[in-house]
Amino acid sequence: MAFVIDRDPCEGSPSLGSMTLHPAPESVPQARRWFRKLIVPYHPRCSVDDCTLMISELVTNAILHGRSDEEWVVRVEWFREGTSLRVEVHNPGFPASVRLRRPDADEAHGRGLLLVDSIATSWHSGPSRFGGTVVSFELADAWPS
Repeated sequence: MAFVIDRDPCEGSPSLGSMTLHPAPESVPQARRWFRKLIVPYHPRCSVDDCTLMISELVTNAILHGRSDEEWVVRVEWFREGTSLRVEVHNPGFPASVRLRRPDADEAHGRGLLLVDSIATSWHSGPSRFGGTVVSFELADAWPS
């Protein structure tokens, strides 16, 4: 896994950090560990456990649904925007294929975005500035004003 801390890479939003992950199952726990380690110095008052759970779900989805004919990576970035925390997960999948599902009780998969929808203040999907898809979530009041 590569790890980079960027400053201000996205439209004037202060970046708190980013990581680049291989599209492999072992990247999911790596993403949780690195995010937890890198966000703690910023002292967010939002639940870091909730954030790592949502990151875990979005990285899993990115790995399962990302597609490219070339070697590819999953990129995770997090930003402070005023009092809010925004986390983005980028992959080379198709933006139109991201949708909130309501799986039946006996289905083993399909609850990741439902979980994000229930915890986050808001979430969004669309074209990534790196090509492919970005799915992001925001938590309001992650820091005092």
